Amino acid sequence: MNQKAKKPIVKRAVKILWTIFFAGIGIVALIIILASVGALGNMPSIEELENPSASQASQVFADDGSIMGKYYLQDRVNVNYKDISPYVIQALVATEDERYYKHSGIDAKSLLRAVSSFGGEGGASTITMQTAKNLFTENWGTKNVFLRLLQKVKESIIAVRLERNFTKEEIITLYLNTVEFGDNVYGIRNAARTFFQKDPDRLSISEAAVLIGMLKASTSYNPRLYPQRALNRRNTVINQMVRSNYISASEADQIKATSIVLNYSKQDETTGLAPYFRMVLGEELKKWCKDHKKSDGSNYNLYKDGLKIYTTINPRMQLYAEDAVGQQLSYMQKVLNRQDNVRKGTVWNG
Repeated sequence: MNQKAKKPIVKRAVKILWTIFFAGIGIVALIIILASVGALGNMPSIEELENPSASQASQVFADDGSIMGKYYLQDRVNVNYKDISPYVIQALVATEDERYYKHSGIDAKSLLRAVSSFGGEGGASTITMQTAKNLFTENWGTKNVFLRLLQKVKESIIAVRLERNFTKEEIITLYLNTVEFGDNVYGIRNAARTFFQKDPDRLSISEAAVLIGMLKASTSYNPRLYPQRALNRRNTVINQMVRSNYISASEADQIKATSIVLNYSKQDETTGLAPYFRMVLGEELKKWCKDHKKSDGSNYNLYKDGLKIYTTINPRMQLYAEDAVGQQLSYMQKVLNRQDNVRKGTVWNG
């Protein structure tokens, strides 16, 4: 084949390639536009973005202000940015999104890396995108490739909108208040209290690294269930903090030489002070919720709306009362067991 015959073929091939290229760009642009206007599924309004909501546990307080128990579907209580240890923020940024303070919701560099390696060198989700997923998107665990890609498009759009409406500190607080830490514990406040019996602003570097390490897989890296995995993951987070210049290498070596010290205690409806009282109280509160409405016209929900219920229960007197009942029941059981018909098993005979 001579050179003159080859030229039309090459031109045709180049034209086809350019056509495919621009058609692909057009399709992607169309998907983004359709997703933005909600044609491919619900998208949050500006009002919803400005007032994001997530299920919060309702708390029952004794007369001294101590927490007696909770009612919840997801064990979550929100905190403010100032109430979170800086070590938590540093560990999160270093591990999950090291360019968090430089991008506007989408990290182009991470996106290119993820696409070029087909996800083999890590994902492209930023903290803002993960916040969008936690707050506003559904079916995020689907295995359908098309739905997952559509999900990513929606996450990206919402992430950009979040960046326009919130500061970086507000976004990272939203994320830490909504993310799951395992054992049906949601949010950094409840995670700190459940695993270490501390408020989140009191967490050490090691404790912060343990909790942030759980975000990759909250069950697999749960220190209560898999202490060695959690330890290895904590050390990985510590290394990331060194890489991001949050801590020194010598400081990291000292922390990695220590073990994880848990102080685990999970409070729910069946544990804590006065469980029977709280069971009856819960039924009364459900009736109250049916008769009272929020500002948007909907009824309150005991398990989702983060209600604060204050009682007149005195914790010390309640403990005395429960102890007295326990002792009396034990005594009465001994008296019962000494009865002849009980010992012989004839008590039920006619």
